[in-house]
Amino acid sequence: MKFVIQTLFIMILSAALQALLPWWTMAIGAFAVGFLFASNGWRSFFAGLLGVGLLWLGMSLFIDISTQTALTERVARLFPTKTTPLLFLVTSLVGGLVGGLASLTGSILTYRKPYRW
Repeated sequence: MKFVIQTLFIMILSAALQALLPWWTMAIGAFAVGFLFASNGWRSFFAGLLGVGLLWLGMSLFIDISTQTALTERVARLFPTKTTPLLFLVTSLVGGLVGGLASLTGSILTYRKPYRW
C-alpha cells in the first residue's frame, strides 16, 4: 500500500512541477517523495520508475491525441524503426529512469550509518 501511495505522490508532484517549470524538475519531485517516504532502495526506485514512466506515457498519449498524430509521426520518423508505439515506449522509459534514479537518490539520503568511536 505504501508503494502505491508513493507512486501516486510522485506522479502528482512531478506533473505539477512539469506544468510550471522545465521537464527536468520532475526529478526534484521524485527525489523529494523518495526522501520523505524513506523506503528501501528497490521499492523507491520502482515507485519513481513507474510513477514518472506512466506520467510521461499519459502525457505523450495526450499530446498525440490533441495533435491528431501529426507531431508524433514526424518525431517517430527520426528514429530508425519509424513506429509510434516504440516512440511512446522510449519516452516512458527515459522519463521513468530519471524518476527512478531521483527517487532512489532521495531514499538513500535517509540511510543513517551509526556513529562509532
